[in-house]
Amino acid sequence: MFETKLSPERVLLVHVVLPESQRWEMSLAELERLAQTAGGQVVGSVIQRKNVIDAKSFVGSGKLDQLRQEVEDNAIDTVIVNNRLSPRQNMVLEEALDCKVIDRMQLILDIFAMRARSYEGKLQVHLAQLKYLLPRLVGKGIMLSRQAGGIGSRGPGESQLELNRRSIRHQITDIERQLKVVEKQRQQGREQRQQSSVFKIGLIGYTNAGKSTMMNCLTQDDQYEADELFATLDATTKKIHIQGAFEATLTDTVGFIQDLPTELIAAFKSTLEESRDCDLLLHVVDASDPDFREQEVVVEQLLDEVDMGTIPRLTIYNKLDKVSLFAPDRFPHATLSCKAKDSHKQIKTILVRELKHLFSPFQITCPVEEVYRLYELSRWAILDQDELGNFSETITGYIADKNKWRLERFYDRLS
Repeated sequence: MFETKLSPERVLLVHVVLPESQRWEMSLAELERLAQTAGGQVVGSVIQRKNVIDAKSFVGSGKLDQLRQEVEDNAIDTVIVNNRLSPRQNMVLEEALDCKVIDRMQLILDIFAMRARSYEGKLQVHLAQLKYLLPRLVGKGIMLSRQAGGIGSRGPGESQLELNRRSIRHQITDIERQLKVVEKQRQQGREQRQQSSVFKIGLIGYTNAGKSTMMNCLTQDDQYEADELFATLDATTKKIHIQGAFEATLTDTVGFIQDLPTELIAAFKSTLEESRDCDLLLHVVDASDPDFREQEVVVEQLLDEVDMGTIPRLTIYNKLDKVSLFAPDRFPHATLSCKAKDSHKQIKTILVRELKHLFSPFQITCPVEEVYRLYELSRWAILDQDELGNFSETITGYIADKNKWRLERFYDRLS
């Protein structure tokens, strides 16, 4: 038996640089990685500088001829445009180039569809794809009309195009109904977590910054991680012990990216909902990426857009093993490599240090014969290990304001 191996699609990238374009080099490099993540082989790229985008063909006539030649000479299967194409521009380019043409938005939708694993994630991506597809169904003249009563409206009936549109609208309505049910269940779970006294930590950051690697490092688990964009799409929450018996929940979410398709914003926000009520955000940054500063700005802007900019945040510069000279520009911050030996101990030390800044200090007196009662308290407070280890009657530590009532309960049980 011979195994047939499909060759990757040969891809040509196209980008139009407008006068107001910012970070376009970063965007184009990112597009190449997106194409590779989707399974394409990037053969080359074509860049055009224009004052305005051509409303019909997106690029100018001369550049269109160049693209046609590039497609023919390099046996291109797919042209990916690093801008948003209108339905008309998409159709004109496909007819002119005689190959498949997609834009950045459609590429990201495709990757999200490939990565979605949870029921809600798949629904959100399917909904985004349908909303993207609906205006791109094109047809001509009277064949778009439906049969209706009255003079001048006796058309040929519903065309296949209109049937397709009707089917997509029905699917959109059905998925939105299912999502309302899922969202209600998610809201109930979120309310329960809000009432919980457990400290909540959220992992955020640009895509491929190393959030899932950090998640695995802290939980000693095997969540999927890879050197590719959007390796994680669905939010995952797990329990961790930071110091002794002190418990916290850790949530890994979808990676941020610039120029997120509007169709995916709802799906993006739904995954971030898991981190909206966190007590601390760990902003993971890929220190080895030459564009890490621009990525930091994108993340901070998106956090402000989803009303998460006021949550306490600690920046962790990851992948220090891949850089020689590095100068962080955020405070507070920490630098490390999640791949290094004993990195989980380093991360927990960093977390303890940060929690002491966020929590309120306290001092209590506990008789030696009652020291066993400190275990329950240590689940909600960071206790100074030296004091506890020496069995001193005076115990110092740090506790969140929402859990100060536990100190009163502790004293009540001693009396």
